[in-house]
Amino acid sequence: MQAWGIQAYGGPEKLELLEVAEPVCGPDDLLIAVHAASLNPLDWKLREGLLRRIRPTRFPLLLGNDLSGVVEQVGSQVEGFSVGDEVFARVPKSSIGTLAEKKAVHYAAVAHKPGNLSHEQAASIPLAGLTAWQCLHDVGKLQAGQKVLIQAGAGGVGSLAIQLAHLAGAEVATTASAAKHELVSSLGADHPIDYRNQAFEQLLEGYDLVLDTLGGESLIRSFDILKPGGTV
Repeated sequence: MQAWGIQAYGGPEKLELLEVAEPVCGPDDLLIAVHAASLNPLDWKLREGLLRRIRPTRFPLLLGNDLSGVVEQVGSQVEGFSVGDEVFARVPKSSIGTLAEKKAVHYAAVAHKPGNLSHEQAASIPLAGLTAWQCLHDVGKLQAGQKVLIQAGAGGVGSLAIQLAHLAGAEVATTASAAKHELVSSLGADHPIDYRNQAFEQLLEGYDLVLDTLGGESLIRSFDILKPGGTV
């Protein structure tokens, strides 16, 4: 089968459409025909070798961390899934490579795709959505009534984090360009801030949580708006 991958670290020119063996469906796996897969910052960081010290790899390295598709085979120990099911998944970091025609995925990493989502829409959710959920709930312990600032609210993680925080009953501020304020407001942001013309640390105070995917100066300034005991 064909899959996108690299045989050496580098820029986009290192991407190749490779011929690789079809995956084998283990007893705890689902063999999925991939209809759509997303690209995330993690993929280009892996491609360029920026994570080689913490995630060394052997080449060829197939890229892609999430997918949406249709189940072709069900492992002997798997329940709750059938051939023909439409599913989406964020594969374990030890077995990435969703930019391929097929992928065998442990059933615990797979969920049924909502019928109102296309494969393209569903494939865009798992990695960014889980990142947002883990930051807000697993680490941030966000509660209803708390105040949260989400940096880069129009981005992949940010746009999903706004919706999750809004659903949790939080008061949501976010940074985004003025052109994106209508978008982030429609997602649930209460206080859109134009990062190009407004300093968020001069507008906000007493915040319980900041989700910052930008780092650098933005991260340092984020501490200025926290209440005592707040979390970045």
